[in-house]
This record gives sequence, structure tokens and C-alpha cells, in this order.
Amino acid sequence: MEKHRLLAMTDGVVAIIITIMVLELKAPAGADFAALKQDWPVFLSYALSFGYIAIYWNNHHHYFHLVRRVNGAVLWANFHLLFWLSLVPFTTAWMGEHDFAPFPTAVYGLSLLMPSIAFLVLQHVVIRAEPGSVLGALLGRDFKGTVSPLLYASGIALSFFVPWAGLCCYLAVALLWVVPDRRIEKLASRA
Repeated sequence: MEKHRLLAMTDGVVAIIITIMVLELKAPAGADFAALKQDWPVFLSYALSFGYIAIYWNNHHHYFHLVRRVNGAVLWANFHLLFWLSLVPFTTAWMGEHDFAPFPTAVYGLSLLMPSIAFLVLQHVVIRAEPGSVLGALLGRDFKGTVSPLLYASGIALSFFVPWAGLCCYLAVALLWVVPDRRIEKLASRA
């Protein structure tokens, strides 16, 4: 199978996810700074989620530069990732509209944890489809992929008690991933 079809589908779904999130943003009720200030949780939620979706797309893009073989299992693993990413607009809106209340903030964390797990599954499926690939050896030492689910789980637990602490965990993961894996970038530049 050709990987460009998988990449085109992923690009389309990511574009729709971002479009849905931005369409959820409503103009403030008033025409002054106080009205804008009142909506800061909605905007902050959007900004964080936009960053997350961009990080996933960017890392997916870099990762698939090194993928040579796409089979049915890879396609399904990719759709698994896209499913969880497609829920981010819902949890983003819920958390923002309820001013980072504990339960919506924890559910938002869950909506971030699940794509991270799905991305790990996708990596394993791709490596199985390409035995002996350099990518498999490279990802065996994946610090970011290992620590991210732990930070998400910590953030989810903390959200029930101190939602801001949970958000800090979610932000820490985003900061970890904002720069794609340099090992993958080096290999992709040679490919």
C-alpha cells in the first residue's frame, strides 16, 4: 500500500479537527476588555489543544518520512490515533466553557492520554510491518514516549484536586514534544 494515501487522510482529519476547534470559539458577549477577559479559559483551552494537534501532526509527519511499508494493520492503527485526536475538540470546549473545573480537566487529560497511547501502538505496528528497520532500533530508546503517559496520568489524577496542577502536567508533555525527535529528523534527512 502507498503511504501517501495514509498521510493525505491524516492531513485531512487533522485539518477538520482544527477547524472544529476554531469554530467552537465564540465572540465575547460584550465589546470591551472585560468581556474578552471573561472568555480567557476558552481561549487558553483552544491554544493548548491547537498546540497538541500541531505537535501530533508534526511528529507524525517526521515519523512517516522513515516508514517504507504500510499495511492494513498500520492503516487501522493510524485510524485509532485519529479517533482519539478527533475527541480533543469536544473535551477542549467542555474544559474551557467550565473554567477548568476538576472533572472536565481530568477528562481533557484522558483525551490527551489516549492519543499518546495510540501513537505508541502505531509505532509498534509500523515496526512490526518493517522488521529490522533502523526506526525500530531508534525507537527502542524512546524517553518521551515512555514518560508522556506517566505525566498524563499524573495530570489526570491531580486535576481532581488541583486542576491547574493537572494542566501543568499536560503542558509539560506538550513542551517535551514541541521539538520532534532529533534522531528521527537526522534519519529523515538522509532518507
